[in-house]
Amino acid sequence: MAKNSSRPVGRHFLQIPGPTPVPDRVLRAMDTPVIDHRGPEFAKLAKRCLEGIKTIFKTTNPVIIYTATGTGAWEGALVNTLSPGDRVLMVETGQFASLWKKMAEKLGLKPEFITSDWRNGADPKAIEAKLREDKGKEIKAVCVLHNETSTGALTPIAEIRKAIDAAGHPALLMVDTISSLASADYRHDEWGVDVSVGGAQKGLMMPPGMSFNAISDKALAANKTSKLPKSFWAWDEMLAMNKVGFFPYTPGTQMLHGLAAGIDMLHEEGLDNVFARHERLAEATRRAVKAWGLENLNKNASQYSPTITAILLPEGHDADAFRAQALERFNISYGASFGAYAGKYFRIGHLGDINDGTLIGALGITELALQLANVPVKKGGVQAAMDYLASAHSAAAKQAAE
Repeated sequence: MAKNSSRPVGRHFLQIPGPTPVPDRVLRAMDTPVIDHRGPEFAKLAKRCLEGIKTIFKTTNPVIIYTATGTGAWEGALVNTLSPGDRVLMVETGQFASLWKKMAEKLGLKPEFITSDWRNGADPKAIEAKLREDKGKEIKAVCVLHNETSTGALTPIAEIRKAIDAAGHPALLMVDTISSLASADYRHDEWGVDVSVGGAQKGLMMPPGMSFNAISDKALAANKTSKLPKSFWAWDEMLAMNKVGFFPYTPGTQMLHGLAAGIDMLHEEGLDNVFARHERLAEATRRAVKAWGLENLNKNASQYSPTITAILLPEGHDADAFRAQALERFNISYGASFGAYAGKYFRIGHLGDINDGTLIGALGITELALQLANVPVKKGGVQAAMDYLASAHSAAAKQAAE
């Protein structure tokens, strides 16, 4: 976008890892007159959403719906299950894991942090070792991020559950699935998660302002003895009102209309197809990064995120300056960088209502922007991505025909 341009031309490329672009269908669902949140029409909508969101978490247990962003659902998970002074085990996978730890400290909990260099997801073996050291079983919860949004590392939650069980430890397992829910395979019940924290503004394709706690029977039992203060976040009042299709306070009525539409869209595509699409687009992005001669911040290929790729720039190149220049010239937004790597990388989000064409356009802009910013990259990143996508679609078509 030229400096003397009177307006940005064309649609904005929102390539941050959330909030993601909201599909027209969801926008239209929300563009409706406000209804009585104590009336029968609302109760029908609420029950539809409360049941539908269970299918996304893959649980038969209740899911709490908060009128709040994911940070609120973090707090809901902690205050509903824990008491002042409780020890919690957390893993420093990146910026958002660090913020969850900071919240725990503010709430009067005692987090024990497994530190890292931010270039991997959580290590199940390290968690198991820490739990084995806890002879008195004083650690009350293990809190990890399924997908660390700041770095692009996907932690194997099923392996974390196995590690906790191998240590013979009774700690609750709490998982942040905000940037992976409805984009990467997630199984609350099967993986033995006690509290799953989710947000609506990423894979569920909605505006910010709605979040979730999926809860297990064990978490519900912990709730009965939890002594941390809670009012707005309290599960008991929510669960009681939800049974009849209502909330203990005024809910986000228009957001619920959008949620219902988003869940319908996910099931119409098929969740397995949704996950396969995200894996395909993520791999195409990584092929482009490799062809450019750049480095993925996540060093562990087995933990590559299907929703976000963090790209390191060569020494001497400012990633924040690059992002600003790309926004000004090409109307594209990338995710920022954090911590010790601030200014050293940028993030491409490839999640939500995105298809191959949108991704190719974003990667084409990125290759052009890198060249104009004088970042030493090789040409052909977009071609590498297209070659991979062509082969992936060909293989899928062949498999379908067999």
